[in-house]
Amino acid sequence: MNKPMTPHAGTRVRIAEGANKNGGTNGGALSPAAIDALADIAKRSNALFRRNAERLKTDDGYQVMDPRTVLATFQELARHAARDPTPFIREQVALWTDLALLWQRTAARALFEVEAEPVIAPGPQDKRFKNDIWSQSPWFDFIKQSYLLMTRCVQSSVRDVKGVEPHVHHQAQFYTRQIVNALAPTNFAATNPAVLDAALKSRGENLIKGFRNLVEDLERGGGRLSLKMSDLAAFQFGKNIANTPGKVVFQNELMQLVQYAPSTATVQRRPLLIVPPWINKFYILDLKPKNSFIKWCVDQGHTVFVISWINPGPELADKQFSDYLLEGPIAAIDAIERATGEHDVNILGYCIGGTLVSCALAYLAARREKRVAAATLFTTLLDFADVGDISVFIDAPQLALADEHMFRLGYLEGHHMAEAFNLLRENDLIWFFVINNYLMGRDPSAFDLLYWNSDSTRMPATMQSFYLHNMYERNVLKTPGGITLANVPIDLRRIDVPIYFLSAREDHIAPWRSTYAGTQLVSGPVRFVLGASGHVAGVVNPPAAKKYGYWTGKSLPADPEKWLKNATYHEGSWWSDWQKWLVGHGGGEVPAREPGSGALAAIEDAPGSYVTVRVA
Repeated sequence: MNKPMTPHAGTRVRIAEGANKNGGTNGGALSPAAIDALADIAKRSNALFRRNAERLKTDDGYQVMDPRTVLATFQELARHAARDPTPFIREQVALWTDLALLWQRTAARALFEVEAEPVIAPGPQDKRFKNDIWSQSPWFDFIKQSYLLMTRCVQSSVRDVKGVEPHVHHQAQFYTRQIVNALAPTNFAATNPAVLDAALKSRGENLIKGFRNLVEDLERGGGRLSLKMSDLAAFQFGKNIANTPGKVVFQNELMQLVQYAPSTATVQRRPLLIVPPWINKFYILDLKPKNSFIKWCVDQGHTVFVISWINPGPELADKQFSDYLLEGPIAAIDAIERATGEHDVNILGYCIGGTLVSCALAYLAARREKRVAAATLFTTLLDFADVGDISVFIDAPQLALADEHMFRLGYLEGHHMAEAFNLLRENDLIWFFVINNYLMGRDPSAFDLLYWNSDSTRMPATMQSFYLHNMYERNVLKTPGGITLANVPIDLRRIDVPIYFLSAREDHIAPWRSTYAGTQLVSGPVRFVLGASGHVAGVVNPPAAKKYGYWTGKSLPADPEKWLKNATYHEGSWWSDWQKWLVGHGGGEVPAREPGSGALAAIEDAPGSYVTVRVA
C-alpha cells in the first residue's frame, strides 16, 4: 500500500512542481513591474474613492435588484416557513446525512487511495468545475461536493415552502440562486485550484493584475463596477464590425435609417425593413461578415434597410412609446417609399422591435393602410403572461422605484438593463468574468458578441415607463384596445398579413412558449419556427456555421407543447427556410438599387453615427 496522503497533498505537490517549472519559487520576491503596478493601483484607488464619494452625493441608490425588495421577500418567506418548518427540517437531515457520507468517502480516498463514487455531481450545464483538479484532488473534491450539497439543501428548502404568493416565491428562488452562485468556491482565490496554481506560477502577479483590472473597471464605471467582457479596443465600426457597405439615407430624433448597397444584379421588388430592439444596438445582426444576418440578406437579393436607434439622453425624456412607433417603423416605411418608389415593404422586428412592429401592423390595419406585405417577428412577446425570470424585477413597488429614478434623470441608464439581463445567466455573464479578469488576472478575449452585449443603451423615461407598466406589469397589449398609440386603439386581431414567427427553444429573455402565444392573437396566415439555442445564438445562426437546427409544424394548436410534439426537426439554419418564405412575398425581381440613387440622398456611410454613441 502506498504512503497515506493528506487530502490536499497531491494537489500541493502538482501545483508547486508547476511553479518550479516556470522558474518561480513560493517565497520569491515580487518583480519590479509588480511593485510598480501595486503603487499605481494604490494611487488610482485613492482617486476612485474620492470620485465615488462625489457620485454618491447625487446618486439615489437605485438598483435593479433592490436590497429592500430582497429583504422583504425573504421576510415573507420566513413568515410562511415558520408556520410549517417541515421542508427545512427534512432538507437539514438529508444534508447532514450526505455530508457524513461525503466525509467518509473523502477520508477513504485521501488515506487509503480508494476510489469512491461522488455523493453529488455538478449538473451537465455547470461549467464551473471543469478543471480536473476538482475531481482528482480529494480536498478540492470535498469542497466542491460540500458546496453542491449545501446549495441543493438551501434551494430545495426555499422551493418547498408552502403558501407563498407565486410572484414572491419566484423572487425568493431567484434571489437564493444569486446568493448560492455568488458563494461558489470557484469565486474565491483560496478555494479555486486554477487561481492558486496561477498565483504560485506567477508569484501572485495574477492577483495584482486582477486588482488592476478591477480598478480599471471601476474607473470606467465612474465608481460603479463596469465588468469588462470583451476587448473594447478590438473592434471598430465599419471596419471589423457592422461593416456591411451602405449609407444612412434618413434620420430624425429617434433613429437613422441605413440602406445597404446591393451585392446582386437584381433584388426582390419589395424592400426589407429591419426594426431591431432599442434596448441594445442593431449590429447584433451585423457583427462580422461570416455571421452577419444583414449581409446574408443582402446577398440573397433583398434591398435591406435597418433602423439604428439613438442612444438617448435627458433631452428625449418625454418621448413616448407612440413616438417610437411614428418616428420608427412608420417614418421608415415612408422614407423607403421615397428612396425606392415602393409603397409597401416586408418588415422584420427583433425582440421589443418585434413588439413595436406588431403595434405598427395593428396601427396600419386600424387606419386601413396597406403598407406591409409580410412580417417577420424574431423572439417577440405579444402576450407577457409568462416572461420567465425577468418578471422578478416587475411588480408595482419595484416599478415605482424605477419610475422615480428614471424621471429624475430623464432616462434609464443602459447598465441597469444590462445588469438585469446578465443576472438571468449570472454564472456565464458575471462570475466567469470575475474569475477570469480579477482572480486569474487575464484580459477578456476579443469576442464580437460580448462586445455588443457590453454596448448598452439608455431608455427615455416616458417610453420605458409605458412599456414596463403596460406590457410587463398589466399585460394589456394582447387585449383589444388595451393600449392606444397616436390616438389609435391597438387590436392585434386586425393584423391579417402573413407572419413568420421565429422563437428560440432556450431563450431566457423571451421564453418560446410565451412567444408562441402570439400566434393565437393575429388573424393572418402564420408560420411558426422554433430555433435551437437562445435569444441571440438562436437568431444569429448562419447556414455556413452548421451549428443549430430548427423545428417546424403544419398546424398551430393553442398548446405550444402539442405543437412541439408534432413538429418536425430540420438540420441546418432556419435562415434558408425563412428566405424561401420571404421570396414568396417579395413581389418579383427588379434591378438592384444603390443607396442614395432615389429621392433620398446619402447622409453618411453605414453604420451611421447614432450607433457609435456609447454611454453608461
